[in-house]
Amino acid sequence: MLYFLYDFGNSIWNVIKSMTIIDIIDIILITYLIYKGIKLIRETRAGQLMKGIILFIIIYIVSKEIGFKVMTFLLKNTLDIGLLAVLIMFQPELRRMLEKVGRANVSFIGFSEKSDEIIKKWSVAVDAICESCEELSLTTTGALFVIERQTKLGEQIDTGTKINAEPSKELFGNIFYPKTPLHDGAVIIRDGIVLAAACYLPKPQKEELINKQLGSRHRAAIGMSENSDAIVVVVSEETGIISVADNGELKRGLTVDELKEILYSKVLSKQKEIINRKKNRKNRLKSLKKAVKRRGKTNENIQDIEEEL
Repeated sequence: MLYFLYDFGNSIWNVIKSMTIIDIIDIILITYLIYKGIKLIRETRAGQLMKGIILFIIIYIVSKEIGFKVMTFLLKNTLDIGLLAVLIMFQPELRRMLEKVGRANVSFIGFSEKSDEIIKKWSVAVDAICESCEELSLTTTGALFVIERQTKLGEQIDTGTKINAEPSKELFGNIFYPKTPLHDGAVIIRDGIVLAAACYLPKPQKEELINKQLGSRHRAAIGMSENSDAIVVVVSEETGIISVADNGELKRGLTVDELKEILYSKVLSKQKEIINRKKNRKNRLKSLKKAVKRRGKTNENIQDIEEEL
């Protein structure tokens, strides 16, 4: 036993001595990816599926050690196509992960409008949403606001009625008035403009974990925030409680001041951050273009720099 421990420790020490900086970085990256993968599947259907796969592998190892040839053969051939099966079973979770990665890169893409105009439009939209929620909450009128950020919501917009109007308390009051045709559904706001109303939103992926007391609006809000980076504001038609859904989590019982603080932080601050990144990117691109031209490089070199940025 002591010899085994000594040999094992000596083997580990030899591996550590032979490691380079590249190997350490490689291990850190793999550890981070495994951590993110575990975090992704935790408390979802993928968690139960992963337990089943681990049990499947254990049975295969035990069968191989005991000598069950038929079972080992069947399990081995099943594991050979396991990657495809995992991709099919984990499709919703993988889609969410890839969308999050894509949103991280999209943040460098600029806007077609001037910076001050974008901030002004979003300021008007946020104030209109907060004022509307205050009145709708007092009258216990149900409402559902979807604030689009980087993930485009074209599929959801197509399910509703296009409006393309400037946001205001009066407009939202008319839309969500119970006897109007557009009240049953969500309002989607893009670039500070009310783009569509009466839109249908996707169901949540963790519906079995959601409080049974929550109605269809709250479930739709959670589902939309799971499938995108949108901020969703809900006003309950039963209690008038104001809630916000973000990244699959629902915050309930908010005051108007708390709602305004969240929206200013999540929407306006993010817009300013993206605009600043755009400006920095433009400045870097100009400097590099000047440097390339001074060195007598071609237009192809400039295009390569633009693609890298």
